[in-house]
Amino acid sequence: MKEGPDIARIAALIGDPARANILSALMTGKALTATELANEAGVTVQTASAHLAKLEAGGLTSVRKAGRHKYVSLAGPEVADVLEALMGLAAGAGHLRTRTGPADNALREARVCYNHLAGARGIAMFDALVERGHLDVADNDVTLTPSGADFVTGFGVDLDALERARAPVCRACLDWSGRRTHLAGGLGRAMLSRFEGLGWVTRREGSRAVHFSQSGRAAFEVQFGTKA
Repeated sequence: MKEGPDIARIAALIGDPARANILSALMTGKALTATELANEAGVTVQTASAHLAKLEAGGLTSVRKAGRHKYVSLAGPEVADVLEALMGLAAGAGHLRTRTGPADNALREARVCYNHLAGARGIAMFDALVERGHLDVADNDVTLTPSGADFVTGFGVDLDALERARAPVCRACLDWSGRRTHLAGGLGRAMLSRFEGLGWVTRREGSRAVHFSQSGRAAFEVQFGTKA
């Protein structure tokens, strides 16, 4: 007897290699064109357009127009959560790409997971916030404590704006490479944005990896008491 939502349809959409590559490229959080995504998937623009139509119809991506161009992005953070979890399952089961590149270690150290920091540094930040009592974790629910509110406000995060937004302030996200939790939600996004504003990190073109400058690494260690 068939019960519950039809997960097979979503699984089939993600399971195609070209569509999986397209979705992985969108994990940077940036909106990309069909041409850019065709290059990521290794297919023609016409083929990519057909894949994109299926992904949009399946609710995995959204499209917005800007002049003559159409830009594609993930439909929301819940899609990113599913993709990150699948990456974790694939890594845990040993289903890794046979051809690794120089960016692999960089991705494991620090990368963008849709709109927040992931990798070893994302995990280190989450652990430090929990250990200092700034985050409270219970049954995978993450909440910002009063001391945490003071800390992030002092760090330059507009907490009032986060609390007014519809998105949750804090969410737990399972890191595919570390198989542990990093911080998502509005605060996760705001912290990464603050790191960029302070010049601690820069995005790597065409990659999810983010690069910490030497001074950024030192500042991160001071703030979060760890050498990730």
